[in-house]
Amino acid sequence: MIIVWILLAALIAFVAVLLLRALSFRPEAQSPVSASEEVLDGDKAVRDLQALIRCKTVSYRDKALENEKEFARLEALLPELFPHVHVVCAFEKPGPRSLLFRWKGRSDAAPGVLMAHYDVVPVNEELWDKPAFDAIIENGEMWGRGTLDTKGTFLGVLEAADNLIAQGFTPANDLYLAFAGDEEISGQGAPTIVKLLTERGVKPAFVLDEGGAVVEKVFPGVTQPCALIGIGEKGPMDVRLTLDTAGGHASTPPAHTPVGVLAKAVTKIENHPFPFTLTPPAAQMFDILGRRSTLLYRVIFANLWCFAPLLNLICKKSGGELNALVRTTVAFTQMEGSAASNVLPPHASVGANLRLICGETVESAKQRLEKLCGDKRIRVDVITGMSPSPVSRTDDEPWHRLERAIRATWPEAVVSPYLMLACSDSRHYGPISDHVYRFSAMALSKEQRGMIHGNNERIPLDTVKTAVAFYQRVIRSC
Repeated sequence: MIIVWILLAALIAFVAVLLLRALSFRPEAQSPVSASEEVLDGDKAVRDLQALIRCKTVSYRDKALENEKEFARLEALLPELFPHVHVVCAFEKPGPRSLLFRWKGRSDAAPGVLMAHYDVVPVNEELWDKPAFDAIIENGEMWGRGTLDTKGTFLGVLEAADNLIAQGFTPANDLYLAFAGDEEISGQGAPTIVKLLTERGVKPAFVLDEGGAVVEKVFPGVTQPCALIGIGEKGPMDVRLTLDTAGGHASTPPAHTPVGVLAKAVTKIENHPFPFTLTPPAAQMFDILGRRSTLLYRVIFANLWCFAPLLNLICKKSGGELNALVRTTVAFTQMEGSAASNVLPPHASVGANLRLICGETVESAKQRLEKLCGDKRIRVDVITGMSPSPVSRTDDEPWHRLERAIRATWPEAVVSPYLMLACSDSRHYGPISDHVYRFSAMALSKEQRGMIHGNNERIPLDTVKTAVAFYQRVIRSC
């Protein structure tokens, strides 16, 4: 009986510790941020974005499909749309799809880089309700491919710089406006710019590219809008699982056909996800947003030392964004077999896209896949692969400057780091800067996020104007 009472007392004490930690797991006090009114011509910003959208700068891996005249047309528009930038900033093209402006500041000791890309993904116009490149405005929204990804931010950076130059502003430090025209195909636009900056000894103290946004209902129990800043991104990797056989007639199949053997391997890989990994970006996100969640979730996030296995199980079962935050993911996206239904394929394969989490490498991921397949007949080939980016700092002034600019623009938003699940050109800056941040200057609903790379992409006109104001605040702080 005494043992029972001891165990009961221990259980009560254990639960009390969990609850006390959850009750004390509250948001830290923040000093108020003054939001100065930014001077800008919102109507001009909208007209300028229309002009950019009407340039069909669609990038393809097959260069024969690209329309080089459209890229040249966009480039030729820039001096007309942003005349002050072209007068004050030194301009050069490090590569065919690289545009680089240097805005000389009062010092070159701590230069900053503002990035965007001006190419867009292809469009199936038959599935759009309005033409994808006419920049039609209706009901307070502009329709067009690239309005969200990322001609909106491309416009925001240049419009903000042009406005501030016209007002006589000079940044405290050199500011580089760096744009690539082949980000959507992982091209050489951004790497060429980074190579040039490296050769010149430029070490950015601050880099800002596309990434997170101001979003709602993305974290359990949090009702406030969340401004998510990517401080790292996962590494992209494409693999192909291949099985070669002698083929044959489908009337006399073996016990397990090549497709069946590959299907078994796919099932084993999907049933054995990569291990739960709490990276610094995810840990910081869980800490900051978890403090603003409901009591039940605060119990979990305040006591991850105890509930990490439960969180792992929740993530595995739910899949999606939450699961992708805590492990390397594998998405099988392609299958290839016989060209005829009555022929056993002599060559069968499945393709997968992986997103490697911090600490994973291309080689370690390949080895795990080979082990899970458990069949030496299956060849695992890496088609492309890149390790995860370094994780940027959030404990010093560059981060705090960005945080202040966001809070001044979206006062209700909770600012938090996160791990970016997709890829951006900013990953190329990791070797020369430990302050690389990924934040698209937009408040985006779930529906709007679904339009990125999708049909009927469009942007509210107020979002265009807000983006310009945000970048002006960022530039003033650089």
